[in-house]
Amino acid sequence: MSVKILALDTSTENCSVALLIDDRIYSRSEVAPRDHTKKVLPMVDEVLKEADIQLNDLDALAFGRGPGSFTGVRIGIGIAQGLAFGADLPMIGVSTLKAMAQACYRVSGATDVVSAIDARMGEVYWGRFARQADGHWQEVDSEAVVAPQTLVDASSSDDKNWVSAGTGWQTYANELAALPYTVTAGEIEFPDAQDIVQLAKLEWEQGHTVSVEESSPVYLRDNVTWKKLPGRE
Repeated sequence: MSVKILALDTSTENCSVALLIDDRIYSRSEVAPRDHTKKVLPMVDEVLKEADIQLNDLDALAFGRGPGSFTGVRIGIGIAQGLAFGADLPMIGVSTLKAMAQACYRVSGATDVVSAIDARMGEVYWGRFARQADGHWQEVDSEAVVAPQTLVDASSSDDKNWVSAGTGWQTYANELAALPYTVTAGEIEFPDAQDIVQLAKLEWEQGHTVSVEESSPVYLRDNVTWKKLPGRE
């Protein structure tokens, strides 16, 4: 099935855009923590020009729906909605945790991946995924925002060799080292649009799209607790 999908992601320090046309991917990616709003639209223009295609020629627009930086996720979905609305395109939201699992498969062929993004405040955005024969990723652990020690206490051993992805493994290396199963360090630190667009293609083939109005982010953390400074209670 011929398909043309544009994907973008600004949910973490990495800013990325990818265009999938059939089996070919045009992509741009740059770690630019404070420059997403400056970088992402020029990246969109670059991949469209490289592929010699217009936004209106696309079948869908995909985006990293989170979890990740609250501001970054909002920037990404806002820009994606604007582009999709202007070109009258359906949208596809893709998990950033699952996108990192897909990246591990792309880079090393890993089929059992555990993703952890540093969520600050002593927690990680967490998900464990096993790749299926059809290319989809099954959730072994449901996506959640959780303290590393809680993960350790609630986990049980298995005989798989998991591959790690994400910034949470560096931030909480000591705590996560106590997990009761084998984890091999992977190369993937951030989600990337070139992996998001591959997962979006699978969703497109199954008719899983939403309108601009129905597209929404996934923050996982619904309630943010602010610690007051001493003397300011």
